[in-house]
Formats: sequence, C-alpha cells, structure tokens
Amino acid sequence: MHRFVPIYLLVFLIGTSTLFAQQKNPKELVAIDTIKIKKSLMNPLAPAKAAFYSAIVPGLGQAYNKHYWKIPLVYAAIGTGIYFYADNNAKYHQFRDAYKRRLEGFTDDEFHNQYSDATLVNAQKTFQRNRDLSVLITVAMYVLNIIDANVDAHLQQFNVNDDLTFKPEIYPNAIDYKPNVGLSLNYRF
Repeated sequence: MHRFVPIYLLVFLIGTSTLFAQQKNPKELVAIDTIKIKKSLMNPLAPAKAAFYSAIVPGLGQAYNKHYWKIPLVYAAIGTGIYFYADNNAKYHQFRDAYKRRLEGFTDDEFHNQYSDATLVNAQKTFQRNRDLSVLITVAMYVLNIIDANVDAHLQQFNVNDDLTFKPEIYPNAIDYKPNVGLSLNYRF
C-alpha cells in the first residue's frame, strides 16, 4: 500500500494544480431579467378596461385589444338575436290580434279560414316562447362579448416567447434503436 502513495499524491497535486491555473475575469456578466421588464410594460387594469368598453359599446373592447376582426362577429351575433326577437314578436302580436278579433266575433281577419282557435293559441305560445328565447340569446351574446374582451386582454399579457417551449419528440432508444415517444419542457435563461 505504501508503494501507491506517491502515485496518489502525484495525481492529487496535478489535479489540484490545474484548478488554480485559471484566472478570474475582473468583468462580471450580469444578465438582464427580461421578465421584469415585460411585466413593467403590462397594464394590470387592461382587462377591466376592455370589459368596461365592451359593456358600454359592444365591440369596443375588441377594438381596444386590437382584434378588429371580432367586431363584425359581435355585431352579427347580437344583431341576429335582435332580428329574431323582432320577427317572433311581430308574429306573436299578429296571431294574438287575430285570436282577439275572432273572440270579439269579427270574421274579416286573414286567418279566419286558415286556422282554428286552438291553432291560433298554440302559435301565440310558440312565438312568445321563441321571442323570450331570442332575448336570452341576445343577452348571452352581449355578456359573451364582455367576457371575450376581458379574457383576450388577459391573454395578451401572458408570456409566450420562444424561450419557453413544449413539444413532443420521437427519439431512438440507445440500446435497440426503436423509437421512443417523449415530451420535453425547455426553458432557456
């Protein structure tokens, strides 16, 4: 065992002497934290502002978020609900007035020979239900417009850059070279 002591001592001295051969660089590299810079540029009240704008004028929140292509969709959705409300309301009043005139004894209405009393009552109920459903759908589209503006403003502040990636990979196995499937989550500093 004493024969190997000089060899161990020699390896130890050579290995440690290379550690002290490096010189320290007086200049230090400091990385700039880009996340702090991006967060300082974010407006935390932007989602509330976008939702408020969409509540005042439908589509204005989408314009505030600079997603102008959504504005025609908002007006088409709300306009369709309003159109069906007006159409169902007109037909409801038409059948209701015809039924009232028939109860009063008039026979000069346009529905006198076409529909029975039960049919007029059923048509009134159907168009009234469709009118009420149209109001609910229109209100839902209005609320959806507000929610879309709010969520869209939130997502604009979300960090999506190339430093953060999530991708599936197919790589060969080192032993038998069969393909393996895996996921990798990479974050570069």
